[in-house]
Amino acid sequence: MSETTQKRGTIRTLLRIFPFTKKALPRIILGTVAALAAHMLALSIPNFLKNLVDSIAAASGNKALATSALVPAVIWVLILGVLEALMVLGRRWLVLTPGTHVEANLRRTLYAKLQSLPVSFHDKWPSGQLLSRATQDLSLIRRWLSFGLVLLIANGITIFVGLGVLYNYSWILGTIFLVIVAPLWFIGFRFEKNYHITARKSQDQSGDLATSVEQSVHGIRVLKAFGRGGYMTEKFARDAADLRKTELTKARMVAVLWWSLSVIPEIALGISLFVGVWLVQQGQMTIGALAAFILTTRVLHWPMDSIGFLLSMTIDAQTAVERFFEVLDEPAGIEDPNKATKIDKVEGRLVFEDVHFRYQDAPEGEPDLLRGIDLELLPGESVALIGVTGCGKTTLTALATRLYEVTGGSIKLDGVDIRELTAIELRSHIAMAFEDSTLFSASIRENVLLGNPDATEDDLKQALAIAQAQFAYDLPDGLDTKIGEEGLSLSGGQRQRLALARAVAAKPAVLVLDDPLSALDVDTEAMVEDALRTVLKATTALIVAHRPSTVQLADKVALMQDGRITAFGKHSDLLASNDHYRFVISSLDAAGELIEVK
Repeated sequence: MSETTQKRGTIRTLLRIFPFTKKALPRIILGTVAALAAHMLALSIPNFLKNLVDSIAAASGNKALATSALVPAVIWVLILGVLEALMVLGRRWLVLTPGTHVEANLRRTLYAKLQSLPVSFHDKWPSGQLLSRATQDLSLIRRWLSFGLVLLIANGITIFVGLGVLYNYSWILGTIFLVIVAPLWFIGFRFEKNYHITARKSQDQSGDLATSVEQSVHGIRVLKAFGRGGYMTEKFARDAADLRKTELTKARMVAVLWWSLSVIPEIALGISLFVGVWLVQQGQMTIGALAAFILTTRVLHWPMDSIGFLLSMTIDAQTAVERFFEVLDEPAGIEDPNKATKIDKVEGRLVFEDVHFRYQDAPEGEPDLLRGIDLELLPGESVALIGVTGCGKTTLTALATRLYEVTGGSIKLDGVDIRELTAIELRSHIAMAFEDSTLFSASIRENVLLGNPDATEDDLKQALAIAQAQFAYDLPDGLDTKIGEEGLSLSGGQRQRLALARAVAAKPAVLVLDDPLSALDVDTEAMVEDALRTVLKATTALIVAHRPSTVQLADKVALMQDGRITAFGKHSDLLASNDHYRFVISSLDAAGELIEVK
């Protein structure tokens, strides 16, 4: 929980969601009025019974007089009861639908925010925590708006009005009742303070548990391959047990509050009844007034009883709002410029000028990951990036599409700083294919055309041909075959070929390839490379190479070492003149790849 969030009180925190409730607010207010009207009707019934009891007592055995007083009172009580039921029905009808609209609005806002946040945010946040915020927390907020808020206001006002009515019947009994129930306010205050901490812990643990499930499902092949299913099951059971303990702690806290809210008013009622009988005997109070007093406390029983779970629901909603805004309050990090530049005709000249980069959470004093990169790719030129593991190759390619933001220097596309372009325009000119090829649970067609949904059928066929992904036509439904989550129903090589086809189909001016052929066999790789050469003739390409055969695709090679480019030129020239380059190439050869050096 952030320090800013901790400083906010319950009301201030909950008020933050009300900008999202503008359309729903009128119906929520009307629903609150309907709930309050139902309570006021219920509070008025004891007054009719007071007059009825006093009239019957005054009749002194006169049956006709008693009957004449009874019939109108019964009719009025029946009318009031029916009106109360209609108000309850109206309240439910008014508030249920708007709450779902608010929840949908919050969910859309959260999803849009997640899409706008930089990759560095997603690197730090477990997916289960985000998932629990998008589902469980927003459902809590919806239930509180539709039920908790409405009844908390209506029941709170009813209690105050009811205490006034009790004083109207007898100020002595009213004072006794109020003094005895007064400690409930202190109990409620303590409950709010302690329950908030426990509720936050519970919701965070729920997010951690969701993360465990998500990771286990995605890593099921690894777990099965290493026989670690039992270990993960035990770990999940421990996490679930911790959540269970927290939930039981919450339940005990609510139970103690509910017990207090139930027992203390009952004690107050018992003492008030004892004193009330004495007041009737002394002639200071009528029997009807005492009966009305007792019935009014019964009417107040539900509002006072409900305060316990309404408070717990409110605090749960407060915690949910905190967790929701923890994501919304995250700085975007990478934002579009106020006045964006537009490149009418992109040639594909990509220039890195003294580029520096370090992660935001990097320890103080630690050197930059990239330390002054200078590199120029001419239109239509292909450049391979090679270097030992950890030298910064993948990071450099991610900067080109602003998946991360440079911390120093600049990257220019056709002479325009990429920070002056909108993210949508920049990524329409630069396409990426990653080594870890992620596909979506959709059709082959939708996956390949993700970056260019308006592409023609010929463009689609060409992209699949270049990536040697014609296997897609042999699937049960051809290009309309739905692939499983992350494409795990396909082989690693098939996924990589579809990911490469996706990048090619986007028809970018600049193509960034982060070792997209690593899962292919030698023959398939050779066919893909031959096809790619036709694409790379007209496209500027930056290729991270982990295979010598991939290096041969490029016109030139940039050698990276310790976050810098230490050599740049043709493969043959670097091989002849640079010791570190020969070491890197020999390391690639040692991985089982052979290269013919001319």
